[in-house]
Amino acid sequence: MKKFLPVLVFAILFVAPLQAQEPVLPNYLTENEKSILPNYTFGQDSRTPAPTGPVRTMAEWEEVEYLVVTWQPSFPNILRQIVEAAVEECKVIITTQNETSVANYLSSNGVDLTNITFMDVDWDSIWIRDYAGNTIYSDDVGERALVDWIYNRPRPNDDVMPSSHATTTGLPIYITDSGTNDLVNTGGNFMSDGMGNAFASELILEENEPGNPYGVTPKTEAEIDQIMEDYMGISTYIKMTALPYDVIHHIDMHMKLLDEETLLVSKYPEGVADGPQIEANIDYVLSNFQSTFGTPYDVKWIDAPPSSSGLYPDNGGYYRTFTNATFVNKTILVPIYRPEVDGPALAQWEEMMPGYTIVGIDVDNQGENLISQVGAIHCITHTIGVADPLWIVHQKIDEAEANTTVPVEAQIKHISGIASASVFWKEETAANWTETAMTAAGTDMWTADITIPNTEENIQYYISAEANSGKTQVRPIVAPEGYWTMNLGGVLNTNSFENAIVAGPFPNPANNTVSFGFDSDIANVQVVVHNVLGQELMNSEYTLYNGSLTVSLPANWSGTLFFSLTTQKGTTVKKVLKQ
Repeated sequence: MKKFLPVLVFAILFVAPLQAQEPVLPNYLTENEKSILPNYTFGQDSRTPAPTGPVRTMAEWEEVEYLVVTWQPSFPNILRQIVEAAVEECKVIITTQNETSVANYLSSNGVDLTNITFMDVDWDSIWIRDYAGNTIYSDDVGERALVDWIYNRPRPNDDVMPSSHATTTGLPIYITDSGTNDLVNTGGNFMSDGMGNAFASELILEENEPGNPYGVTPKTEAEIDQIMEDYMGISTYIKMTALPYDVIHHIDMHMKLLDEETLLVSKYPEGVADGPQIEANIDYVLSNFQSTFGTPYDVKWIDAPPSSSGLYPDNGGYYRTFTNATFVNKTILVPIYRPEVDGPALAQWEEMMPGYTIVGIDVDNQGENLISQVGAIHCITHTIGVADPLWIVHQKIDEAEANTTVPVEAQIKHISGIASASVFWKEETAANWTETAMTAAGTDMWTADITIPNTEENIQYYISAEANSGKTQVRPIVAPEGYWTMNLGGVLNTNSFENAIVAGPFPNPANNTVSFGFDSDIANVQVVVHNVLGQELMNSEYTLYNGSLTVSLPANWSGTLFFSLTTQKGTTVKKVLKQ
């Protein structure tokens, strides 16, 4: 597996492009910007109404066509490393008014320019994550478009740059409407699981509340949630208390979604800096929300490093974390600081994300001290998804038992339809993969049964699919070099086991009825249905026939529904979208 070694910045090794140095605007508001904010007009004549039909915001780990960056001349080596890694995975759009200088610099340092487009428009800052557009798809995998919010900085060139990205790529763009939909928001304070769930800090409420400094229409939380659903398909918008020492209050400085049910979170020593509030926020999430699969989020912690002299943000240290990372297809770009703290963090990333190329990029050095500007790699990059996603959603199976049959199910969609799908699996020391064909089991759902052999070895597996158009895709996207692992020989967690033996829902989305499959030895099931507001819609007991259950969906039910299914083996929760 190819790995990029962390690269330290030494001016003697690389010749930076010779061009005028633009002033460096930090990720936070400067004192001058604060002074002009009350009289600054945040406005665009080009704002648009929301999409007319259902849309889905892509997750960051999905397939991307473009990485976009703004070339700030003060950080050439950091940007060069980002572009060098990205051109191996996708196309790259670089905003610069000095194309010749930047192109010569990249070429002289061995970067292939074939996949690079230079976009000559004005810009204000490097923090493109906050002001670039976010990719959405109609009907999950249909027409691709960008959504642009109002940028929360008086930086007019940055605020309109998404429209230039849309023009360059030929994409439609939706810009939060200048009526009551005039939403201020930033990309660093947004994470989506690709399934209609998203995270933010309460900054999103504060910046749109009555008396906000941006002159936008005051909004309640419910009104903000509706805008996010209309423009981006976000049905569950989780907001956490802002952190006291993170001056920009962007969650990407301390959190990252690794998949639909896994949160990577920065950890501080007990009682230090934002550690207590981060832990309280995670407790709040775990106590009040579940993943799209109806399970608690799996939280992984990664140490936030101090300065070389031991300083954290509460005593003058910069906001250093390893969570401010970017997915670029099969590569993950991770900020690094110095070898003694980088080594364990990069090893943890490799363990968590097998098969990915992990690229460490130094953001904490005298030559290019990006972290001193309160931002890192995720903050200065953004991505645009592919035009025709082959979307595979699967809840990974963590545990299994030898000599049992394990059902594997996935939601698989492509605009042309799905021709075939398979599960590839093997014992962990085996050289070859076994292919088991999956069967279409209702709208967009595919299933297969894997018979676990009599072994003490863990089982590795991945899912592959082919669309009717001929496009193929795997999940994880790095398979077969990367895969999921079923651990054998341990005590099964009840929820994990129940999720494995309850098949469905079929179909999903559903209209009049929805069905589930159960093990043949289960005779009865208690079904409790709630809507997204937590209101109980039904509480009934059913007798199963041949392991199958079909539930009628009343016409007045709509949106996301949570089915709690309780048998003698335990309880699991399944999420159903009622059309």
